[in-house]
Amino acid sequence: MSIPQSGGGPITDHAQLAGYLADGCKPKADWRIGTEHEKFGFCEDTLRPLPYDGPRSIKAILEGLRDEFGWAAVNEGDNIVGLEKDGANVSLEPGGQLELSGAPLETIHETCDEVNEHLKQVQTVADRLGAKFIGLGAAPEWTHEQMPLMPKGRYKLMDAYMGTVGTHGTQMMRRTCTVQVNLDFSSEADMVQKMRVAVALQPVATALFANSPFFEGKVNGHKSWRSRVWRGLDDARTGMIPFIFDEGFGFEAWAEWVLDVPMYFVYRDGEYIDALGQSFRDFLKGELPALPGETPTLSDWADHLTTVFPEARVKKFIEMRGADGGPWRRLCALPAFWVGLTYDQSALDAAWDLAKGWDAETRQALLVASSEQGLHAEVGGLKMIDLAREVVDIAEAGLKARAMPGAGGLVPDETHFLNALKDSIASGEAPADELLRHYHGDWNGDISRIYDAYKY
Repeated sequence: MSIPQSGGGPITDHAQLAGYLADGCKPKADWRIGTEHEKFGFCEDTLRPLPYDGPRSIKAILEGLRDEFGWAAVNEGDNIVGLEKDGANVSLEPGGQLELSGAPLETIHETCDEVNEHLKQVQTVADRLGAKFIGLGAAPEWTHEQMPLMPKGRYKLMDAYMGTVGTHGTQMMRRTCTVQVNLDFSSEADMVQKMRVAVALQPVATALFANSPFFEGKVNGHKSWRSRVWRGLDDARTGMIPFIFDEGFGFEAWAEWVLDVPMYFVYRDGEYIDALGQSFRDFLKGELPALPGETPTLSDWADHLTTVFPEARVKKFIEMRGADGGPWRRLCALPAFWVGLTYDQSALDAAWDLAKGWDAETRQALLVASSEQGLHAEVGGLKMIDLAREVVDIAEAGLKARAMPGAGGLVPDETHFLNALKDSIASGEAPADELLRHYHGDWNGDISRIYDAYKY
């Protein structure tokens, strides 16, 4: 979940809404990669989730990272709720999932170094406390009640609202984890092409990274339960956003859609003011019930942009949002996948050529099938395993064309970060398939074996 945004001063002209997005345009030389990943913490002896407070807790993890590794604390009231350092931040998801939002970096080599350093730091602090972390798309056993809500005003408001607009909102907040990458665009046309590729091919990412076949101690019938949860969250702000494929889509059309998404809150003086279900359009007219007579700032607009949750999202960059959290090795595969597809024009064109003939029904069917069947999905003659192979080949060609060396020049490009995905395609097994194979085999139906086998 996003932290409070700094967008700018008063909105005096409707054009500022789309203009805020357009301000994200950057020349290709300035494009960067921002990788985010979430993970579940648990007590090593009891296998129960970490509480917020106490000697063995999320708070103790954050304080340990602050004191031992030089992170600056982010507080809300009297509570430490995050950390900042060198352009990166560590934040809390509603159920205590720990998230690294990485700094904008030039290469996947750098972003993988960042991920590795972060996980080593977390492991150092957690080991001292008798805690561990695990990368999964959904909590395999824990109930809603076992995952207490973190002490953040935004989450308190959202938690109460979620049950009124969908069937899976509180599951999303407390019991799912994702890995995503944030990528730049050079122009409105570039944003449009990247968004269309991002949304159309998000089901491929969902299938390749599917890693949540268990929920509440049972096999749930999906390879990515996390993806299923998002489909049942809130139709007003989630999904495959078919309007982005309409002629004339651009920054203005995105702004108009976000304007019609009901609000959650307004952030003022360190407090989240309840604006649940209210209208940003009314806010622009000074008619917001939560703040009568007051009009919004660009910071309010930036905050509101963080409350829409489609499969890909436009802010001053594009967020790829379709993958389950997963094993350490796959945290670098996700940025490699999307950077390869979108940061080389030939690869981006090839990806769009692959998907441009699909209609909205096909795209939606692919999303549903990827959630349920992962790499074994098939829609209208499209076999997911074949589609994934072709898409990863395009991504590999894009990374070769980027030719970004690592390890002091000893590694010529970033293609090796795709190896985990190539292994899945060769074997036909995404992480969820591997988990199910263990569950039905050597684990003898004991889901608790997952913690020791897959902890970081």
